[in-house]
Amino acid sequence: MSVSLKLTGFREIEKALAQLPAGTAKGVARRAMKKELKPIADTANAFWPGSRDDVFQITSRIAAGQLGDSYAKRGRSVINMFVGSPGGANGTPHAHLVEFGTGPRFQKNGRFTGSVAPQPMLQPAWDIHKQSLLEGLGARLWDEIEKTIARRAKRAAKG
Repeated sequence: MSVSLKLTGFREIEKALAQLPAGTAKGVARRAMKKELKPIADTANAFWPGSRDDVFQITSRIAAGQLGDSYAKRGRSVINMFVGSPGGANGTPHAHLVEFGTGPRFQKNGRFTGSVAPQPMLQPAWDIHKQSLLEGLGARLWDEIEKTIARRAKRAAKG
């Protein structure tokens, strides 16, 4: 599947971010991306069967075991944000089994233990919001840049 995409205005955003200190620029980008990804996480959580918990969260880190599955570029100057279900004690490590389903499962003695039909949540949420994501991201980045510059100017004026 091929997707054609034309972006305008992001070169100016990149120049504006370059005027800020690197750590501040990363914070601006993370805040903007997190706000733009929130509708995707909220929609996926609404699709989660029988739960009122926020199963899907937005994070900048994924587990080491998931790194191989990620197509994200790595590096100190690259900012990645992920929407998904965290594992561990506070997470929902079985969310991918519900999302994608499982094939037939058998025990060693041959006893059939069932299968799980897929119940997609993240893919439909992505499909619903992907068009507005980039458009909104540009506007959100400008908004965050302006707020950050105003905060920095106010701090500098205080002395």
